Amino acid sequence: MTPKRHFETELVFDGDDNCDKYGAVVPPIYQNSLFTFQTWEEIEHAFTDKANSVIYSRGNNPTVTFVEKKLAQLARGEKAKLFGSGMAAVSAGILHFMSQGDHMITIKNTYGPTLSFINSFMKPKMGTEVSYVSGDNVEEFRQAIQPNTKLIYLESPSSVVFSLQDIEAIVDLAKAHNIATIVDNSWATPIYQKPLTFGVDLEVHSCSKYLGGHSDIVAGVLIGSTEILEQIHLREYELLGGKLASVEANLLLRSLRTLSLRMQRHSDSAGKIARYLQQHPKIKTVFYPGLDDFKQATLARKQMTGFSGLLSFQLATENIAEIKRFFNALALFQRGVSWGGHESLIYAPAISCYKEQPIEQLKLMGISLGDMRISVGLEDPQDLIDDLSNALSCVQ
Repeated sequence: MTPKRHFETELVFDGDDNCDKYGAVVPPIYQNSLFTFQTWEEIEHAFTDKANSVIYSRGNNPTVTFVEKKLAQLARGEKAKLFGSGMAAVSAGILHFMSQGDHMITIKNTYGPTLSFINSFMKPKMGTEVSYVSGDNVEEFRQAIQPNTKLIYLESPSSVVFSLQDIEAIVDLAKAHNIATIVDNSWATPIYQKPLTFGVDLEVHSCSKYLGGHSDIVAGVLIGSTEILEQIHLREYELLGGKLASVEANLLLRSLRTLSLRMQRHSDSAGKIARYLQQHPKIKTVFYPGLDDFKQATLARKQMTGFSGLLSFQLATENIAEIKRFFNALALFQRGVSWGGHESLIYAPAISCYKEQPIEQLKLMGISLGDMRISVGLEDPQDLIDDLSNALSCVQ
């Protein structure tokens, strides 16, 4: 009988799943487009169970499947499906539950491209409807439910302001009305939050962020029940062709080995930096669920066991010249989109948000010119604080 092990051990130890006869400590990369069979009967059997058979790498690939098993185990799900990007996973999940004329509920501060997919693709091409709520109160979701509501899409913590939703309470509400739920868990990762244990139907991640962790892959994953994931495999996954290549899957496996250690470092450093910024006179507000006085601190500690390295703050100025001066003065914080890698990054959401979203949506999201989002990397936190201090000295 195999003893129950901690997830950190399972991320490193492959056990009998690694069937390489040479005893390789890293599973091989199956750089194959297709896989052959000995007989008619073998290939016929494979086609009767395409979701679990290796036929063609647009469907399944042994290297990718190996990593999917790791991710499902980490998130406490039955099955996982890796995609070529986070948005491929998000789109497949939404399309799976939504049909023409259906209604969905989501939060105002959802990831920008997800909002664009809902507003620019789903609504005009499928005639779907969407209601936006702040997400702070379960009653908002209850009041937004319509007879044709099929999906509640959550992101906790949310983009930009990192507000939380009470996942367990919302799932209970959704199940009572036969509504599906999806949660984007990229911020916390399954290390610090496990939405599937609250009854969520699908957990989605941009693996380009913390799960990848080295800024060298683009990938996404959906995790959930075997029933749902096999349906998605045969429809939204195979037919839309959003597969992940075996090389990227292998790089993701490499990253999972150190995920727990990296998340601890990201969390510790982000906490120190958030507390530093909180007391700085040139900072108006800091948004970080790990702060003791965060507005939803009680909920944060109820549904998360830790906090990642992504946070935001508002400069105490709306002067665009001063904002740019601060932004350009940083030396260690590199300027770029995305987050969750080994390097520290800074981004001003207004740069792209004002191009991607209408002004009305930005007002709902509470985004201003002075908002700054930082991804705290693996550098020494004091060096990062010194870098921020130097840049803040440029603000009058």
